[in-house]
Amino acid sequence: MQKTITKTDEVIVINKELPSLGEDRLELSEENVLMLWSQTYNTQGKPDWSHIFKYYHEEIVFHDTIQQISGKEEFIALCNRLTKRCKELRMDIETIFKKDNEIMFDWKMTMMFNKFPSTPIFGSTKLTLHEDGRIIRQRDYYDLWGDIFNGIPWFKKPYRKFMHKKFG
Repeated sequence: MQKTITKTDEVIVINKELPSLGEDRLELSEENVLMLWSQTYNTQGKPDWSHIFKYYHEEIVFHDTIQQISGKEEFIALCNRLTKRCKELRMDIETIFKKDNEIMFDWKMTMMFNKFPSTPIFGSTKLTLHEDGRIIRQRDYYDLWGDIFNGIPWFKKPYRKFMHKKFG
């Protein structure tokens, strides 16, 4: 079986059977995470997470700069809220690796809102897999305000000056 996985501008071809974990789920390898997340974000229009919800454990803990939530229902509600807020959302995965039961990847996410210009945000995600192969913990790391403030011409320079003065 041949699978094609798109990564940014590259095409990676994998000539092997992809291991399945039952319940119509693939093993969450580097290649499969790249393929699944690319299907989620890199379409024209709103993101669609519906095909990856089955990869999340019922007791998922999601934590990012803004919030921490527990449980699959809360995670699905979070994804639905983000879908409603964004006109379009793209994610380019730059680097991905897996070691034991952890997967990490660096990304550039570009959000297009209805009334504001496109806003790129750079970050990393750490997925921790449960023994059954589903995601039990997801931690997203990003500098939300720095990336947003960089996109505001009149605010970028004073913000960076303040950050340099106070933090380094």
